[in-house]
Amino acid sequence: MQPRPKAICSILPPHILRKLADKPELRDRVLRNLAITEGFRGIRQAFVAMPLLPQQPGTKHRTIFDAHTATNLPGTQVLDEGGPASTDVAVNEAYNYCGDTYDFYSKVFNRNSVDDHGLTLTSTVHYGTGYDNAFWNGQQMIYGDGDGQYFQRFTICLDVIGHELTHGVTQNEAQLVYSGQPGALNESISDVFGSLIKQWANNQTVDQADWLIGAGLFTAAVQGKAIRSMSAPGTAYDDPNIGKDPQPAEMSDFVNTNQDNGGVHINSGIPNRAFYLAAKAIGGFAWQKVGLIWYRTLNGSLNPSADFQAMANATVTVAGSLFGQNSTEQQAVRDAWNTVGVAPTGSQFSALSAPPKSG
Repeated sequence: MQPRPKAICSILPPHILRKLADKPELRDRVLRNLAITEGFRGIRQAFVAMPLLPQQPGTKHRTIFDAHTATNLPGTQVLDEGGPASTDVAVNEAYNYCGDTYDFYSKVFNRNSVDDHGLTLTSTVHYGTGYDNAFWNGQQMIYGDGDGQYFQRFTICLDVIGHELTHGVTQNEAQLVYSGQPGALNESISDVFGSLIKQWANNQTVDQADWLIGAGLFTAAVQGKAIRSMSAPGTAYDDPNIGKDPQPAEMSDFVNTNQDNGGVHINSGIPNRAFYLAAKAIGGFAWQKVGLIWYRTLNGSLNPSADFQAMANATVTVAGSLFGQNSTEQQAVRDAWNTVGVAPTGSQFSALSAPPKSG
């Protein structure tokens, strides 16, 4: 197997930070923050190669540390599982939203933490000074406080925390290479489950959900509603300070770039929209059917170099296995991929054109 690109999975796309660095008064801080993130490259990949040590099977265990605006990890322990709530809102958000994520995977998919072996969910808050990002480093969550000018604290959104912890799930399942289309799938899968975790926690149907990632992360100074839109990629923000959302919604607009590990935060809009379209067609609670299809696909139907075509083929196959050939669910998944320009292929789909069986 070829070595995987060394990368850190962060919620904020680098193109937003580079746009902010164009402002002279922000340049030093933004470049420092970018350097911090770049400094973690390779560390996460080393963790990927190491087995995560299991804790007590079947139990939820969260530990929160405070970096006190330094960059030494993990920092000072401030809250452990079952302890009293903190007076620090960031500590409580990290603790509670990690708990929601654990509960979602446990109750919906019978998964025991991100590694399925009871891994303690460790978080460090107040990382760095004005640090605009949150990320999973291969072993734990790390949150900046945001600059307060354009970004709020990065513990503020449940879907952001669910997104980042899902990188830990992918790390232990498909191990998707963090570059090009596999990397965009890696990001998309985290968006999918980050959104589903938020929907599940709020008991929202497909039609009630906002299908936004990071709604509430921007301050009022930013002209935007979130950092990504799954239902309408490319429309999440359009602001002179952070730029315009560059995500494509279909393959005809696929962005070829050497930035962002081959556009992993950009081209993820294509599979994101495919998931949304399938969920919209099926209706109800998205985690029950289309979420199950995506989870089962992640949990055994993808190899590390899987591209969009492989994802389309696998999800249609899994939909047929779960709900039957020619089922409404399978057709919804197939139609969704066709709409974004990734037509499922292979002899296994020939049954889709056959009439339903009687009886």
